[in-house]
Amino acid sequence: MTGLHDPSQRPINYLRISVTDRCNLRCIYCMPAEGVSLMPHQAILTYEEIYTVAKAAAELGINKIRITGGEPLRRRGIVSLVRMLSNIKGIKELVMTTNGVELEKFASELKKAGLSRVNISLDSLNRKKFVQITGKDKLIDVLRGIEAAKENNLHPIKINVVVLKGINEDEILDFVRFGSEKKLIIRFIEYMQINQSYPNNLYLPNFVVKQIIEKHWGPLEPVSSLDSSSARYFKPKDSNVLLGFISPVSSPFCSSCNRLRLTAEGKLYPCLLENFAVDLKKALRRNDEVYIKHLFDWAIKNKSRKYRKLCKTDKFMCQIGG
Repeated sequence: MTGLHDPSQRPINYLRISVTDRCNLRCIYCMPAEGVSLMPHQAILTYEEIYTVAKAAAELGINKIRITGGEPLRRRGIVSLVRMLSNIKGIKELVMTTNGVELEKFASELKKAGLSRVNISLDSLNRKKFVQITGKDKLIDVLRGIEAAKENNLHPIKINVVVLKGINEDEILDFVRFGSEKKLIIRFIEYMQINQSYPNNLYLPNFVVKQIIEKHWGPLEPVSSLDSSSARYFKPKDSNVLLGFISPVSSPFCSSCNRLRLTAEGKLYPCLLENFAVDLKKALRRNDEVYIKHLFDWAIKNKSRKYRKLCKTDKFMCQIGG
């Protein structure tokens, strides 16, 4: 077994764990309005199984875990999973990506359980547009969730904004101001059409987003202090707001990718842009930790660091952890 480190490449040290395919929003770039065929309960990994995978991964060099969904706060008992994962030796950072709708309710418990910080998905500051994008009138809940995250020191708080051409591109400067006023990191993410059912006319490259910001704020200065393989960070000269640009379409970051993805049903994806996955469930339900480590190793060997064109799959983003 070679482990997760290749001397010629950036170490694989980051595991994204999807704990559910269920969500309380219907974002147009993530899930169809009618929802998806949900996995039966017995098909989804138990918390004990997720813990086993995370522990094995930590022993192989994983030191950062991100809990995702669907919407992770929709899964019953999620705080107990956070507590379990936070106690794994070698895990330095335990993060969650959430849509923020239920974060006000959970923020304090999550912090006490050992969660390091949160990323919050928010694609509009306008109530009507929020409904257009997500299908739900929940903007106020998300804003309250952001405040709860701040109050409970789940810092730094990153706001993920998927820029959708013709829908929220006129809010780019509003988000910069929002980040400045609230002391939040704002990250602009390019729309990815990974499923044939997704709209094909929403893509706006991040260099256009950057141009829009610079026209108002002046040249953005690069910031290299944040350890990220996906985002490139900048700040306006006369502002402390930190802006990230995640550009998987216009500027792929395959060569520096340091992550694996585990789906709620136990499939380990080396790459979001490929259909190849390693199924861990059988090994987990045999309680075979040695074989689990071998499967991790196999996934790494099949993780290409070369640029891959965006593939079209039959799965939705909510089903593979985004």
